[in-house]
Amino acid sequence: MWRNYHKRRGTCVMLSDSRGRMRSMKIAISFFVRGDAKLPRKTSPQPALELSAVPKVSRSAVIAVAIFLVAHLALLIGLATPEKFVFDEVHYVPAARQMLAPAMSQPMLNPMHPPLGKELIAASIAAFGDNAFGWRYPATLFGALAVVAIYLCGLALFSAQGPAIAAALIAGCNQMIYVQARIAMLDIFALGFGLLATAAFMHGFRKERPHALFATAGALFGLAAACKWSGLFPLGVCIVIVAVIRLMQAWRTLFADARPGDWYRPDLWPDFRLQHVALCFAVLPATTYLAAFVPLYGLSLPDLIEAQRRIFADNTTTAIAGHTYMSSWPSWPLLARPVWFLFDKTAEEHVSAIVFLGNPLVAWPALLALAVVLRDFVVARRWDAFLIAAFYFGPWLAWALLPRTLGFIYYYLPAATAASLALVYALRREGLPRWLLWAYVGIAATGFAVMLPISAAFIGTSMRTFGRLMLFQSWI
Repeated sequence: MWRNYHKRRGTCVMLSDSRGRMRSMKIAISFFVRGDAKLPRKTSPQPALELSAVPKVSRSAVIAVAIFLVAHLALLIGLATPEKFVFDEVHYVPAARQMLAPAMSQPMLNPMHPPLGKELIAASIAAFGDNAFGWRYPATLFGALAVVAIYLCGLALFSAQGPAIAAALIAGCNQMIYVQARIAMLDIFALGFGLLATAAFMHGFRKERPHALFATAGALFGLAAACKWSGLFPLGVCIVIVAVIRLMQAWRTLFADARPGDWYRPDLWPDFRLQHVALCFAVLPATTYLAAFVPLYGLSLPDLIEAQRRIFADNTTTAIAGHTYMSSWPSWPLLARPVWFLFDKTAEEHVSAIVFLGNPLVAWPALLALAVVLRDFVVARRWDAFLIAAFYFGPWLAWALLPRTLGFIYYYLPAATAASLALVYALRREGLPRWLLWAYVGIAATGFAVMLPISAAFIGTSMRTFGRLMLFQSWI
């Protein structure tokens, strides 16, 4: 009978002494007869929780790798078409070529931007040759990383695989990443580093000890700024968030009806002190930023300072001539004025076109979703709504502070990508059916497919179809 009990119940009780033996026997017999006795717990359940977390982390890593591979392969298709320079490649590719010369020639080309993005293009040219594929390949890597970063942001905000994957799919279907990740420009590098940094910050935001994640974010923000100074905007958002929370804590601010989901809590980051803030959001970003200049200038302090002065002068000047496709920051969310990267007539009624515009079925609904996000941040004080709003409006409205009058819709890329998180947030609100989010993903994918002929030069389209896709006079 005792042997059968063990076979049926699979229970094994360790006996230590005669008293423990009698007690264990009684418990086992009671459990066998009545099925309601509880075996004594001699170990903490914590190891079991840690073991269960391992497959969860592994599953997220596998999904992240899968998203990267799918996005990367999709971006590679037809990458070398056209084989000539497209839009601002005429500035950045020659600057990358100059870096590959045995001795740097003078004057330095494209000194108005930091060097990391051009160094990445130069490394690709050295690896794959001085051709269209070599120029553009690094952009596909960082485009895929940007999609993965949105997935990681979704995991931090929604704590579920489904919504995080949906956010990555919507971001990938917004056309902007697709177009910018297939051209040798600098914006996609700043976006990739910046979104990975944002994901690290979001994952650390609710943790008691965010030190490692905030340090990772700071280092990545420095790399984003080393590609283009607009990479500083999300870093500024992080600094403002930390400063506001620390100020409210210093004032001993309390919400009368405090809730666990509040964006502000008086006990947030108890051990994250001023020196940690300085290290994570000043020292580390400055270190990784300046490291990108060392291959060009060595450790010459006067040369490093002069390089920063030239970049600052270019990014703040108002003495810039107008441009055919220029637009102002208030118009970007409305997709009022696209940028034509390429428009070639390949036959009598056939064209090859690359138009940086954005998917209207993503960009316009995102404005309604952002209204929901703002409402929940203000009324419900939700931390996830707070972070989405901060990393959408911060990188976008920062352009309003610059005196520079020349602007393009691709400056809106970081905010437009973050808007995918707002769409997922709004579509998974309580009371809405679960299928609605995935139905919308299908709608976004449909819009992407419709606009693909004017987003990828290797596809091409007829003049008639091109005219139909240009919905407004301002798009032409």
